[in-house]
Amino acid sequence: MSVFTPCKGKTACRDDGERCITCDRSFAEIEQTRALIDALAEFALQQGYNNVEAFAAHVADKLMKKVRHRRGAPS
Repeated sequence: MSVFTPCKGKTACRDDGERCITCDRSFAEIEQTRALIDALAEFALQQGYNNVEAFAAHVADKLMKKVRHRRGAPS
């Protein structure tokens, strides 16, 4: 199982043509993550949420529960 390392910002990104050698994530993974975050941001804006922090916390909580469940671990 791999360990997630968040980006340290575009100015810290160094690549070998396929991966960022700073966070060791593939460019495909980075792009997919950005697309998912962009979709969530767009959804929150469309809904007009004034409490985006609560929405983000809810999404994070649900994500962790879903991953644990799919791995077969207790919630």
